[in-house]
Amino acid sequence: MQLLVLIGGFTLIAVSSNQIASLFQKIRLPLISGLMITGVLAGPYVLNLIPEIAKFKLGFISQTALAYIAFAAGSELYLNEMRSQIKSIKWHSITQTVVTFVLAGIMIFFLEDTIPFMRGLGFMERLSVALLTATIFIPTSPASVMAVISELRAKGPFTQITLGVTIVKDFFVVVLFAVILAVAKTLSKGEDFDLLSILFIVIELCLSFGLGWLVGRILMLFLGIRRSHILKAVLVLALGYGVYVFSDYFLDMSSNLTGHELYLEPLLICLVASFYVTNFSPLRAEFLLIIKKVGSPIYVAFFTLIGATMDLPVLLLVWPIALLFFAIRFGTIAIGGLLGNAVARGPRRFYKVIWMPFISQAGVALGLATAVANQFPDWGPDFATLVIAIIVINQLVGPPFIRWAIDLIGEDRSRAETPKFDGVMDALIFGYESQSLALSRQLMDKGWKVEMVTLVDEKDVEIPEGIKFHFRKEIDKAVFAGVDTKKFDTIVTLLSDDENYKICEMVYEQIGTKQLVVRLNERSNMEKFIQLGAKVIDPSTAMVSLLDHFVRSPQATSLLLGMEQGQDTRDLVIRNPDFHGLPLRSLRLPPEVIILSIRRAGQMIISHGYTRLRAGDIVTMVGSNKSLDEIELRFGN
Repeated sequence: MQLLVLIGGFTLIAVSSNQIASLFQKIRLPLISGLMITGVLAGPYVLNLIPEIAKFKLGFISQTALAYIAFAAGSELYLNEMRSQIKSIKWHSITQTVVTFVLAGIMIFFLEDTIPFMRGLGFMERLSVALLTATIFIPTSPASVMAVISELRAKGPFTQITLGVTIVKDFFVVVLFAVILAVAKTLSKGEDFDLLSILFIVIELCLSFGLGWLVGRILMLFLGIRRSHILKAVLVLALGYGVYVFSDYFLDMSSNLTGHELYLEPLLICLVASFYVTNFSPLRAEFLLIIKKVGSPIYVAFFTLIGATMDLPVLLLVWPIALLFFAIRFGTIAIGGLLGNAVARGPRRFYKVIWMPFISQAGVALGLATAVANQFPDWGPDFATLVIAIIVINQLVGPPFIRWAIDLIGEDRSRAETPKFDGVMDALIFGYESQSLALSRQLMDKGWKVEMVTLVDEKDVEIPEGIKFHFRKEIDKAVFAGVDTKKFDTIVTLLSDDENYKICEMVYEQIGTKQLVVRLNERSNMEKFIQLGAKVIDPSTAMVSLLDHFVRSPQATSLLLGMEQGQDTRDLVIRNPDFHGLPLRSLRLPPEVIILSIRRAGQMIISHGYTRLRAGDIVTMVGSNKSLDEIELRFGN
């Protein structure tokens, strides 16, 4: 019952956290920064909405999320898409790994007097701490990088290198950690590092890779099931959590049977499984779809829980050392990034930002720190506390750096700020044909101003009266040259799907117009238009849908389509200041006029009798033309 109450309470907090964190985007901070800060506020040391026991009871959420992050990271290692940047990714990964590991390891070893739990340790144990800390300094948070990239819809060589290096480094560091952990266990026990120790390391790695291949095969079985995506997502997440459960079970079993603990790294297993499915399976598209669908709730739960389970008192105690270690890692990452760009002969403009995306840490580093705490009960918990404090700083500082780097390099492709309504309804239509001309005439009859962009040669066009034409040779960056794009309330695309998508992307990133209407050619392309917020019309199903509505509700359908004599549907803008703040129930409307919707600041709101109007609201009404004309005058149109 306690667990159910904790899960229910945490779910409510996570949903609220997602809403609160969206406010951080308005001050140019990533969503995950807001999630973590909200988690801290809801945690046991501030509002105590999430009790301290949640750290232990809800551990399965973290393990499931870590498995998902490993799956998501492996899915990004698609070799065919990394070919163009493989040289840069290779050198950046090598230089950052080597520079961070060597420099950080040396500095930490000689800073032993500043670290309380290292003062009573022997030489070999201090060397183990330095090696393990240096290893944990290497990884970047794939969850943070992918979350910010997804949020900004970033694309380009810099983004590709950032993502590639993040994933490759994490892959290498998991393997390196398995080796260093085995070495540290041998050194801390005072045992000689002999061939038997090396053999155990090789066995652990081989078993992890082999189990990763097996998990990959199981993933393929799950993905091949002809059931809903929800069921497949549940099975994938359950499999990821099962890897962690099996790893703990195998550790105990191997200790009892052989007297030596064989540790199978869950992150490595999930990475290998995901890499196998992504590169050697026909189900890659299905796997990516599942990963994408469950990503948002996983990130919300994971980063909120990280914030809620932070040990603030301990963090306050170790913060001076944590800041010192943060500075060490920050410096080594910067040196490694600059050196990597020099060796890879990257663009000069990358030098000022190439190190910025690799500051953040979360899932992988937390998983490694937890593994150390479990393997070394004497000093492991203190070690994990210090490392978690460093990770907290990295995670709070890192995501803004990722966003700033992408902004500075010019690969931010998030939605532009929606232009303000200028009081005139304007439409821009792409494509010269009978349907676009008919649409233009109907819109102009309703009081709209229409402009048209066409790829047809000017001598082949008969320009209708009242429509301004823009002639272009192709859809490229110059397609909007000479067009006052900010004034258009709606943009309609009637070209090929590729051309329509180019237009929609440019509108989304550069203009911000929210009303995008697309005529679809291939149904398989519908999803990518929907992701840009476009209203999609599929001609293959539009007629069937229209007939269906006429059969089930002929009167309402004909009314909404303006087919009833003397009746129409119209968007009216509130300009009269007397109507500002007035509830809908107080409006004096003719009996045949119905309010269908209200659009405010680009958002559709659900209206009722107590909804208060605001200046600038766009109210959609249906009724007789005479009544609508009268209301239009009263609204100040």
